Amino acid sequence: MAKPNSALVTAAKPVAAGAISAASIDAKVPTDASTELDAAFKRLGYVSEDGLTNGIEMDTEDVKDWGGDTVLVIRTSRTETFTWKFIQTLDPDVLAEVYGADNVKGTLETGLTVIHNSSELPRRAYVFEMLMTGGVIKRIVVPNSQITEIGEVVYTKGEPVGYEVTLMCYPDEAGNTVYEYLAKPKPQSSEG
Repeated sequence: MAKPNSALVTAAKPVAAGAISAASIDAKVPTDASTELDAAFKRLGYVSEDGLTNGIEMDTEDVKDWGGDTVLVIRTSRTETFTWKFIQTLDPDVLAEVYGADNVKGTLETGLTVIHNSSELPRRAYVFEMLMTGGVIKRIVVPNSQITEIGEVVYTKGEPVGYEVTLMCYPDEAGNTVYEYLAKPKPQSSEG
């Protein structure tokens, strides 16, 4: 049994380079907390102060005996999602994640067109990177996922425009939806 240890209590903040990155589903995904991301991954800028939420929902069915007592619980389904709100909404890479790459044309300098339609968004690989208390690096890798929901977009003077999205996590070839990697920071070498 683990003893209480306040040094193992942590909070999370995004890495300075941006906490959320995405690439095509065939990109090489990292398998540890610190290896540099493959060049195919694009960093997607600022996310609202609400951060990142990971939801795991499991549905079950009770099996009862003749007397009405529950004797077995069978899991009938499992769904895993992540939700967050993009606030770097003038970024063409963010717009391409929200509306699909084929629906975003041009640049801010030459003129940017964003098309809204019913085209299904492609499956993508996502990586979430953060720093935990004490400098511990945490990387969450979702190798097979898809944005399946986009929240209401509010345009008001008092807050940033944002795209709240829900990312559905699908099983990969190994049957896993998410991989979490954690590592203590490597000590700086002292050459002198």
